[in-house]
Amino acid sequence: MTQKIIEVIGTSKESFAKAAEAAVQEAAKTVRGIKWAHVDSFDMQLDGAKVLQYRATTRIYFDVEQ
Repeated sequence: MTQKIIEVIGTSKESFAKAAEAAVQEAAKTVRGIKWAHVDSFDMQLDGAKVLQYRATTRIYFDVEQ
């Protein structure tokens, strides 16, 4: 089995978990055979002390079709 990795950034106004889930959902629109996801980093867009948006940079692992 051979796998490929792509990096997708998901965003959410609610939480880091929802941002990571958004990344997986976006990848699933065009990628088949997704097996794993690994969150590389979390970031927040801020306005002073207020969080405007959560961001999760996520690596998506999927099988290469042969």
